[in-house]
Amino acid sequence: QVQLVESGGGLVQVGESLRLSCEVSVRTSNSFTLAWFRQTPGKERQFVAAINWRGGGPYYAGSMKGRVTVSRDVAKNTGYLQMDSLKPEDTARYYCARRGRSASMATTMDPNKYDTWGQGTQVTVSS
Repeated sequence: QVQLVESGGGLVQVGESLRLSCEVSVRTSNSFTLAWFRQTPGKERQFVAAINWRGGGPYYAGSMKGRVTVSRDVAKNTGYLQMDSLKPEDTARYYCARRGRSASMATTMDPNKYDTWGQGTQVTVSS
């Protein structure tokens, strides 16, 4: 069974950077999409970025576009989300998620299309 484990969250000041990691514990195929979402209490999960493990992408959307970079290290079975110029409104719990390789951007951005999720890591940006 595939498991995802996020790490790297924490408390930072406005303008600082963080790099989140998502370790993929078991891989049965290289043909999948790894995505990052974020969520605040009472809100739906919001798409941040995604990358296809075998190659393809990256894909970005939302208010963090231009300030984040998604990548993966196949040898380490780990995906990354580099976040720069963080703002207080970026405060959220960040999740990585996995699904079979997406065929469209709409699918890539839809959290309901993902079958495996990590436990999330909290990011708090203080002003």
